[in-house]
Amino acid sequence: MKDENFLKANNARSFWHPMTAPSDSLKNPPAIIVGGEGVRIRDIDGHQVVDAVGGLWNVNLGYSCQPIKDAIAAQLDALPYYSTFRGTSNDKVIELAEELRSFFAPDGLTRAFFTSGGSDSVETALRLARQFHKIRGEAGRVKFLSLKKGYHGTHIGGASVNGNANFRTQYEPLLPGCYHIPAPYTYRNPFNESDPARLAALCLQALEDEIAFQGAGTIAAFIMEPILGAGGVIPPHPSFMPGVEAICRRNGILLIADEVITAFGRTGAWTGSRLWGVHPDMTCTAKAITNAYFPFGAVMIAEGVAQVFEADETGKAAIGHGYTYSGHPVGAAAALAALSEMKRLRVNENAAARGAELYQGLLALKSRYEMIGDVRGGHGLMCAIELVSDRATKRAPEKATAGRVQDVAYKAGAMVRVSGPNIIMSPPLILTAADVKVILDALEAGFAKL
Repeated sequence: MKDENFLKANNARSFWHPMTAPSDSLKNPPAIIVGGEGVRIRDIDGHQVVDAVGGLWNVNLGYSCQPIKDAIAAQLDALPYYSTFRGTSNDKVIELAEELRSFFAPDGLTRAFFTSGGSDSVETALRLARQFHKIRGEAGRVKFLSLKKGYHGTHIGGASVNGNANFRTQYEPLLPGCYHIPAPYTYRNPFNESDPARLAALCLQALEDEIAFQGAGTIAAFIMEPILGAGGVIPPHPSFMPGVEAICRRNGILLIADEVITAFGRTGAWTGSRLWGVHPDMTCTAKAITNAYFPFGAVMIAEGVAQVFEADETGKAAIGHGYTYSGHPVGAAAALAALSEMKRLRVNENAAARGAELYQGLLALKSRYEMIGDVRGGHGLMCAIELVSDRATKRAPEKATAGRVQDVAYKAGAMVRVSGPNIIMSPPLILTAADVKVILDALEAGFAKL
């Protein structure tokens, strides 16, 4: 490895960082992370912190999960790569597909289409949704509906159904035929409604209105996160996603659950759909499926959708889509080990317990600091603090405010993530109660400095 001086001198000089301006990384050099173990990461200066970001919502089992590392090493020795395009397969991807079929059986999902990551999974689901309707003789069903504040990756399709202008404006025009309805976001919504149940009903009404306006026969699918993640951790009322499902069923619209973040225990349930009692037509997964140790993803497909494809004799069901690394044997081996460890450790149960502690601690911080306008969480280990300059008006603070909290919190022992006026936490699901306290104490230090 190059020495410390070389790394610091060339930090951000020769590559651009995702999700930020190149000039910002040059002016504010990113932390150089060189080590990780358990729920902690270590930077180039030897400073160690609890990673309350969990890598990027994805290191659910921490940074030293030996079974996954062993599985990757063994697979590299056995078969480091082969394509799963027509005519070839591999042993690990067959085994993984059966494991995922079992894992997602309570959600009604029985087939897997493998991808290279979350954005790929979303793109795949959108494509398959359009193809599904064409096979059934409804070629006019090409539009997509989604939620404002939702996040669905960075490909053109995903960016088009994204509900946040930050991921859209600079890349427009995007995919035509994508329409958005208000999110069930009690703190800010166009209805000025703070009651979660009433807001859910109003958003569902808006969905029905949009379907009537567009024409149900023109809409392929509705895509949503069971809990909105990057948009600021927005959990809907328990009635909302079942309501969406019912409306989609009545109108022949497929329901795509974007569970790139919420699958595999993050919400305290094994899946976000299961948390709300919903059976989607397709579910997008990635991130924690390999504990982030290998880029990998899967779209899980419901039996009813699968039967339409598998029963076709016209040739319309031939899938003209896929990735060089779809079903990569090393990724499949990593996913098998990750699934085994997640189930063995029952990380969903720990996420529920530690998430409740973190959420209550954040509510306590809100009672002490006026700049905390809203705290969201209560469903596993995904929580957010929304900062304001004035609680009465809910006016957003200066852009740098959240960054200052983040910087002090990092020095005090915890890495948190800033997204607009939100400070987001999505730590590994193996977090302990002591680790929760470290995060809360670090945030307290950050707010106390403002």
